[in-house]
Amino acid sequence: MMFKNKKHIFFDLDHTLWDFEKNSALTFEKIFALNSIKIDLNSFLEVYVPINFNYWKLYRENKVDKKSLKFARLNDTFKALELDVSTRLIHQLSDDYITYLSTFNHLFPGTIELLDFLQLKYKLHIITNGFKEAQQAKLNQSHIDHYFLTVTNSEMVGVKKPNPKIFNHALKMANATIENSLMIGDNLEADILGALNIGMDAICFNYHNEVLAPNIIGVDHLLELKNYI
Repeated sequence: MMFKNKKHIFFDLDHTLWDFEKNSALTFEKIFALNSIKIDLNSFLEVYVPINFNYWKLYRENKVDKKSLKFARLNDTFKALELDVSTRLIHQLSDDYITYLSTFNHLFPGTIELLDFLQLKYKLHIITNGFKEAQQAKLNQSHIDHYFLTVTNSEMVGVKKPNPKIFNHALKMANATIENSLMIGDNLEADILGALNIGMDAICFNYHNEVLAPNIIGVDHLLELKNYI
């Protein structure tokens, strides 16, 4: 299947172009050293990653706010690991994490080649639920900011994907229509169903090998997108 008559392509950022898990692990390694915390990084991440994933789901659903997410994901992880870490230090780690996260710039394989290929024919955009202070820095530090004409952030709109308002806001900013636009992201709920629910076509970057419904197109590698666009 080829998507025809498209003029605008909207990308998610974290877990789609920007390799969040790799950059996040490097950030924790750095801030644990800075704060003299001796902990096995792999053991920490094994507990932290699913906790963080669940808090981001709550954040999308407006069940926790940004401040609570930043503190609770670390606090819950340390409790689960039975480590006694002070509230003051958790707040410090939380701030340090945001400060240093965007200093790492690993992208998924094929990102630059794909963007070079697409920018010749399409107008490219970002729609992200990530924190505004970190997202632009990630784009800048990984040297991909120049590919994107617009960046729509959930904090700018006041709602998060999959809320239709953020997609409609992004379309309006881009001077695009549902019909001539395509969404590419990794998160089934936020990116793919969010787009499909307003009638926008979407492709799932399914690097995590989830089982997809028959009506959802998925690719395992970014460069496979060339087969559809």
